[in-house]
Amino acid sequence: MNSRGRSGWRSISAVMVLVVAALAAGGCATTRAPSDSGGVFSALGQVDPLEPYNRAMFGFNDALDKAVLKPVAIAYQKVVPETGRVMIGNVFANIGDVWVSLNNLLQGRFRDGASDLGRVALNSTVGIFGLFDVATDLGLEKHYEDLGLTLGRWGALPGPYVVLPLFGPSTLRDGIGFAVQYQTDPLQTIDSTGQRNNLTALRLIDAREGLLATEKMLDAAALDRYLFVRDSYLQRRRYLVYEGNSPYGE
Repeated sequence: MNSRGRSGWRSISAVMVLVVAALAAGGCATTRAPSDSGGVFSALGQVDPLEPYNRAMFGFNDALDKAVLKPVAIAYQKVVPETGRVMIGNVFANIGDVWVSLNNLLQGRFRDGASDLGRVALNSTVGIFGLFDVATDLGLEKHYEDLGLTLGRWGALPGPYVVLPLFGPSTLRDGIGFAVQYQTDPLQTIDSTGQRNNLTALRLIDAREGLLATEKMLDAAALDRYLFVRDSYLQRRRYLVYEGNSPYGE
């Protein structure tokens, strides 16, 4: 996501709404507020039957971010030197590569999966538990895959759009994939509840800090923040599933 090698782990709490804004900057979203009806969304069954709930949860997540996550992320940026933040981001990115490699293997992308496993091995050893991203320096490309994308490439339809409490934009398919990955995340294997929670909080704060420079796009680009985030998320996920060759003409 940036030069600090952010993890692809999807549980970035309420700041997922800001991830969408960052992705939209890559050309996958429109700056107007798209219509709820018609077009490829209706064709795919991706209308928003839960919109009243989704808008309420979107507001809750946004308020939580402004009240808690953003101030903590700003303090983290000021207190922790950039070198330290880079190392922390590298560690979590290395953890994320475990799931990336598995999803590539599940999709039959054996070369990419082997490359990802190589990244984990190199960064966990030569890179000192992932503190240094030596794999990228040696030419092993970093990929991004998750179980929601794997299910999509297996033919699973996305289902209705839903805003998850704390975890932000999703669909039924992506939500199932996220739940599985969350329960099997390497951090969940840590026996100490305190250590596990502290590391989870640190990963969340680090991810939120990495988005501070991009969040202004959401307010600048959107007539309706909720629709902008929703449609950007759905377009981006469809693009990733079909790798830019959507059968629906996108």
